[in-house]
Amino acid sequence: MFRCKKCKRKDRFELMFSPDYQGKCVMEKTVNSKGHIVITVDGYTFTPDLNFMNGHAVCSYCGSINCWEYSFDKE
Repeated sequence: MFRCKKCKRKDRFELMFSPDYQGKCVMEKTVNSKGHIVITVDGYTFTPDLNFMNGHAVCSYCGSINCWEYSFDKE
């Protein structure tokens, strides 16, 4: 899981798509049995790492970018 360093909330994010991206931009986020986020974008499924989050994710709570850190605690 990831936490926003600005507002301290956990992993509610939106992906930033490049203006050059030609896909449909259909994104789905799930959590697997290990508690890891799994993202599917236009049929491609992957587990994001911290570099991905800081390069492509915006916090939906506060709008910050480049703000993510790992969060392993359970709430």
